[in-house]
Amino acid sequence: MGNKTVILIPSRYGSTRLNAKALIKVGGKTIIQWVWEKAKSAKLADDVIIATDHEDIFNEARSFGANVEMTAVDHKSGSDRIAEVTKRHPEFEYIINLQGDEPMMTPESIDAVINAVKTTGADISTLIRPLKTEEEINDPNVVKCVIDKNNFALYFSRSKIPYERNETDCTFYGHMGIYGYKRKALFEMTELPISPLEKTESLEQLRALQAGMKIVTSIVEYSPIGIDTQADVDRFAATIR
Repeated sequence: MGNKTVILIPSRYGSTRLNAKALIKVGGKTIIQWVWEKAKSAKLADDVIIATDHEDIFNEARSFGANVEMTAVDHKSGSDRIAEVTKRHPEFEYIINLQGDEPMMTPESIDAVINAVKTTGADISTLIRPLKTEEEINDPNVVKCVIDKNNFALYFSRSKIPYERNETDCTFYGHMGIYGYKRKALFEMTELPISPLEKTESLEQLRALQAGMKIVTSIVEYSPIGIDTQADVDRFAATIR
């Protein structure tokens, strides 16, 4: 056994809204290469591995020099996919789940996730950002997070939380889809049944919270563009011209 830190990038071929999005080229590089390069620039990880279910993504990853491993096709989530890879590597103690459609996640914020899971006593770490507009605060696709005084998550929701019964200067936070896991926590979460809260909100992190696991957050001040639609691809392309 070891205590290595790995960034695992789950990347599946099929997607309901944008098929084979990992292989879309922007500025001469595929989306999956953009994500991998950000991960490789993080300072606190010992290794970066792409975990995929498709030969085309596997071959693309090899073409730019990435470590890549094949996984089963039938995983329901990225967490399940990275758990499969982690089981093969007893040396991995801290596992960062960096989604393969997040080409704008900065190396510094990846390092913040690593640092938090290693130093705070949390089971899981993640990122949140202050929400600046009412449109975002009310958008069910922007997941909100409420935290305690030590930045531990109290709840995640697609609803606007907290509810403004009184006017205050409360900050609303949006969740960003990157997680750091202690090894034991990753296996615990992926082996638990889907919880009622998770099913209701369709948010995987609620399974961990409802089971009593601790999720710590780090606050960042930027809003990366995740790639879910062609419009997202166009917006990302506009940022690198």
